[in-house]
Amino acid sequence: MYLYKDLGGKVIYVGKAKSLRLRARSYFSDERIADVKTGTLLSEARDIDYILVDNEKEALALENNLIKQWKPRFNILLRDDKTYPYIKLTNEKYPRVYVTRRLRKDGSVYYGPFFPANLAYRLVNFIHRNFLVPSCKVDLTRFHPKPCLQYHIHRCLGPCVQGLTTDETYTNVVRNVKLFLEGRHGDLSDALRQKMQDASDVMRFEEAAALRDLLSTVEEMDQRQKMAAAKGDDIDIFAAHAEPPLVAVNLFHLRNGQIVDRREFFWEDQEEYDESQFFSALMKQMYLDQQHIPSIIHVPVDFEDREALEELLSEKRNRKVEIHTPQRGQKKALLNLVENNAKHSFDQRFRVMKPSSRAIQGALQDALGLPDAPSRIECFDVSHIQGTGKVASMVVWENGRMKKSDYRKFIIRDVIGNDDFASMREVVTRRYSRLQRENREFPGLILIDGGIGQLHSAAEALDRLGVINQPLAAIAKREEIIYVYGQESEPVALDRFSPILHLIQSIRDEAHRFAVTFHRTRRNAQTLTSELDQIEGVGDKTVQKLLRAFGSSELVRNAPEEELARVVGRAAARRVKEFYSPVANRESP
Repeated sequence: MYLYKDLGGKVIYVGKAKSLRLRARSYFSDERIADVKTGTLLSEARDIDYILVDNEKEALALENNLIKQWKPRFNILLRDDKTYPYIKLTNEKYPRVYVTRRLRKDGSVYYGPFFPANLAYRLVNFIHRNFLVPSCKVDLTRFHPKPCLQYHIHRCLGPCVQGLTTDETYTNVVRNVKLFLEGRHGDLSDALRQKMQDASDVMRFEEAAALRDLLSTVEEMDQRQKMAAAKGDDIDIFAAHAEPPLVAVNLFHLRNGQIVDRREFFWEDQEEYDESQFFSALMKQMYLDQQHIPSIIHVPVDFEDREALEELLSEKRNRKVEIHTPQRGQKKALLNLVENNAKHSFDQRFRVMKPSSRAIQGALQDALGLPDAPSRIECFDVSHIQGTGKVASMVVWENGRMKKSDYRKFIIRDVIGNDDFASMREVVTRRYSRLQRENREFPGLILIDGGIGQLHSAAEALDRLGVINQPLAAIAKREEIIYVYGQESEPVALDRFSPILHLIQSIRDEAHRFAVTFHRTRRNAQTLTSELDQIEGVGDKTVQKLLRAFGSSELVRNAPEEELARVVGRAAARRVKEFYSPVANRESP
């Protein structure tokens, strides 16, 4: 292994070679120096360091680790807008299940990754309905006076309230969840069948019937898995479309003979694009740190350390892994399909083609890790000046466009002083308590203009209303980082070219514009009415009529008495003109 370093000692390139002398000499050949990337690298390099390893497999693993650790600017770096989710079974007295996209050393058990991404959410939903293990945010280190809605709709055993369940019951259920997530459906079926028989023997027939239904579902899922496993191998297919320095790569996942998901990668800094070197770097960064490795990987071009990588991945998987470059037949046709999709991804990202509404919704679901693709987003923002004139806005995005007929304005009534968090709680409470009263459908996503504080304020308001598992997110203005409720420790930082980021920003900016406009209108109206309110004998309703008809006090001042009379009558019109007459102004203090 060799490392080029700049003047400050920072690693700017990591490479590997069997002979460091020959590799270093090759950098100074006329052909390599003429290369823009190599020439720039040599102009910035001031030192070279090296690490000895025993074999090529160790070199591959070390190279991958050093690239991820140092992120050298002259190496090809894997940039991924999308990570696949895992199911997390927490390590606590009453374990819960969550969908997460980041593995942590916190004592929890992680299962996955799952693709397509919504499979993890479907499995967690199945666990809620059948095993009654929750994904809630309730503090389970103490008992609460009453359970939440999830207990009442039979999606939770209710460990938060004393007496609703026992430690033994909850432990047995968690054991069944582990068997289910580990794929040990046979063991789970045996355990459920025994419990069903025990419940029937003591005449707990309702419990036995519930266990019978669950047993039937588990056995059906097990049969489906066996049928799918007989259909084919697990295959990953890569293809790229490059117009240097821009590169788009598509990855298709084939599982059990079927395409289950597609993944996109983008680069904007590949001035000297070499397809063989590019895929060599991509394969190592893609798979050496992954838990799941497919049995077959298809790439569009062969590369020099392919055989060593195959051997290393086979050891990691404990089964043979093959990397192929298809030349003909159905495999070549699949590779061409992925190439066409890579070209389409390139156009969408770099040629700013407008994606369909369905594509946007699916991309939103994947980017934010939502249980469903949101067809409707409601976004909130609060506006005021140092705590005065507090108002809020709600704008709506639905099926690919802003729906202005559903926009709403709010005047903050109950908050004293400059408290954005309390204002957000009030607005969210008012909006969704009304939807509850009217029995109307909630949006696919609630978006908050703000950071974690505003996000938690909105979540607290929903929690008080008994609204559980409502997708909720916030976007911070400066960092442009998206915080999704329930995974705040894993904020979503989208690429600045990402159309999903652009969409969320545009919705946020529209909510901000609407709130500021409403605040300015109210402030101006308060300023205008203050002058008209001084007219003796002219009441509030008359003032409002004048402002609606003329728009401002200045236009009221300049309007002829006849026009004023047509709006508010001759008596009120005369008082207005007398108030604005030069004599009245001279006599006023």
